[in-house]
Amino acid sequence: MRVRRQRRHRKAVRFYTACFGFRQPFRVLCDGTFVHHLVVNKIAPPDKALSDILSASVKLFTTRCVLNELRRLGGSHAHSLNAAKDLMIARCDHEGKMKADGCISEIIGENNPEHFFVATQDTDLRRKLLEIPGVPAIYGLRNALFLEQPSTTQRQFVKTSEEGRLHMTELERKMLKKRTTNILGAKMSEDSSDEQEDSGEQNLESSALTKPQAVNKILGVKDKVQFKRKKAKGPNPLSCLKKKAHENSKPSSEKEKKDGDGTVRSRGRKRKRSRKGKISSDVGAG
Repeated sequence: MRVRRQRRHRKAVRFYTACFGFRQPFRVLCDGTFVHHLVVNKIAPPDKALSDILSASVKLFTTRCVLNELRRLGGSHAHSLNAAKDLMIARCDHEGKMKADGCISEIIGENNPEHFFVATQDTDLRRKLLEIPGVPAIYGLRNALFLEQPSTTQRQFVKTSEEGRLHMTELERKMLKKRTTNILGAKMSEDSSDEQEDSGEQNLESSALTKPQAVNKILGVKDKVQFKRKKAKGPNPLSCLKKKAHENSKPSSEKEKKDGDGTVRSRGRKRKRSRKGKISSDVGAG
């Protein structure tokens, strides 16, 4: 049960944080009835108890009107008055002459600019505050503290605000239309003056520019992508060169040299023959 209650409290805190800009440390405005409840049920320290249900650090406030109301109640609320004096004082211009509920309602106003969590045991005051957007209410039950869930009015306010931010208002629509017309007219007049000066060098593409295309050009909107058609290319000139004929190297003995009219065939080294045998044969015959 306690875990489920803490989960509901965290969910409500996220709602006020995301939708109304509540930030830590949370500011809690306490009236006399809530301070008296803390004292009677011995819930101490109060800042620790409130930080537990909000899962964040807190600062506790009260008003001079609340202190004067506790003072008028006499000795039965003397301990509650001493406990309230330890809290920080929220500024109000009533000088302690107004009732506590009226003072708190005036501080909260129509949209709770100070982002207060209001802690009170007054059921009528809680019901009244929950009808105001962005006002979370805290109350006590015996020795436990509870955070009121966001009311239907507060949730509807958030939903309406979100829808309003998503759509363009009529004033914004008129301003955008007027601005677009002015820019388009200035661009058209500038183009016409350029055409008169450079009538001999008109570009066919700019002269055929339509009004929607001009608007897109002014607003920086690109037209459809135009793909370039690839042209046929010729063969690689390096691949068309004739191959060089490689001459076969022949032995030096088979080369022919041209000299004048005839050809002289180069020959190799001559073999020397021995003449000894021939000489001996001639001598024997003689």
